[in-house]
Amino acid sequence: MGIRSMAPDAPETKIVDSYRVACDGGEGALGHPRVWLSIPEDRGWVECGYCDARFVHRDFAEKDGT
Repeated sequence: MGIRSMAPDAPETKIVDSYRVACDGGEGALGHPRVWLSIPEDRGWVECGYCDARFVHRDFAEKDGT
């Protein structure tokens, strides 16, 4: 029998309407401290440094293929 490696789940992508968003991991006590993230208006997305969730501004969602 071979050893199976468990691939981590892909980070969550959230489409948002604001260029400033908060992330707390979304898992209650199992999440992470709330952080505020600013989406650069030229790039249209930002990733959380704790959980790698990606926040894509709605204006860039279709351009990003999301």
